[in-house]
Amino acid sequence: LGDEITEMWGRGEAKFFPGKPFLNRGIRHQTTPQMLVRFRQDVISLKPKVVVIQGGSSDLAGYSGPATQGTISENFMSMTELAQANGIRVVLASVTPVCDCFKILTDRRPPGRIIGINGWLKDYAAESGSVYLDYYSALVEGRAMRKELTVDGLIPNDAGYKAMASLAEQAITQALGQK
Repeated sequence: LGDEITEMWGRGEAKFFPGKPFLNRGIRHQTTPQMLVRFRQDVISLKPKVVVIQGGSSDLAGYSGPATQGTISENFMSMTELAQANGIRVVLASVTPVCDCFKILTDRRPPGRIIGINGWLKDYAAESGSVYLDYYSALVEGRAMRKELTVDGLIPNDAGYKAMASLAEQAITQALGQK
């Protein structure tokens, strides 16, 4: 479940987890409150064993108005609680880095805010019994997305998604192994 970073996964040559029973529920420019609204339909109704929740970047960009770390955090907490109440294990994915390599993106998605949200996500994953999926570290150099891993400074390219795929599979396996 996520925004355009999830939606675009599989649109290039790197396919979306071929041979795996995974569903892509990413929607471009979706913010965490919008993801929360569709959580029952796009997650709970499908009865998955695990949900990977990837969001926050569109919140920072202000696609549904100003968003604070507090409101973003509350939306992640609500989605996590809904999933767990329905017997679905949770993987919380980090907000991915951005770079100004093609156009200015850091004015709407400041690296410091991304790092702050990721710190909260990591702590909350531990507190809630969820798995933290650190895409950020795999894609970043300094505080910016590595240019060779992105098509536009925000969306990963095939190499970026390849780096993310192995981490996602490890996190899903870890979540499935939890009691």
